[in-house]
Amino acid sequence: MPNISCVTERIWTGGDLPAERGEDALRGELEAIVARGISHVVDCRMEWSDERFFATHAPDVGYLHHPQDDAGQLIPDAWWEEGTAWARQALEDASAQVLLHCHMGINRGPSLTYALLLTLGIGRVEGLDLVRGARPIAAMDYAEQACDWWLRRTGGDDTTRAAAQRDIARWREHNPLDVVRVIRTAQLDRGA
Repeated sequence: MPNISCVTERIWTGGDLPAERGEDALRGELEAIVARGISHVVDCRMEWSDERFFATHAPDVGYLHHPQDDAGQLIPDAWWEEGTAWARQALEDASAQVLLHCHMGINRGPSLTYALLLTLGIGRVEGLDLVRGARPIAAMDYAEQACDWWLRRTGGDDTTRAAAQRDIARWREHNPLDVVRVIRTAQLDRGA
């Protein structure tokens, strides 16, 4: 079973293929991803890329290696812009399904998924609910940055941007997540 979650009918988020389990497990999970109809993958990991693996074993799947560190840093606007633009272009094909993932599916992949939802007109709190509802381990530590990027891009003024940050802070208060426990559990599940 791939470490992915369906956020909307055509948008998925999650973690990476289990390289530590060997080539057979990798191929099996890739086959399961393709069987779900996923036609495009945005890989947010800086630490690894499956580009060659996809090119060899699933050449019809569009693949974007879109690396970003996960160290709590400020993420440049260009990263949000490129990742969401690529995913939106893929979604222009009515049959396309896009997976945006990182290593564990906790921060980078879910945060970029949230940014994509914002670009598709989904409200900031509704987007958080959709991602967390589909993927209960999604912390989305970069959601505030994603929302701020989107509001700057669409002309949101300082008052609107401050209100958005308050909305996200309130959402986090009402939807707490023990990220340390989530990471430990995910590592145990992966056999680390």
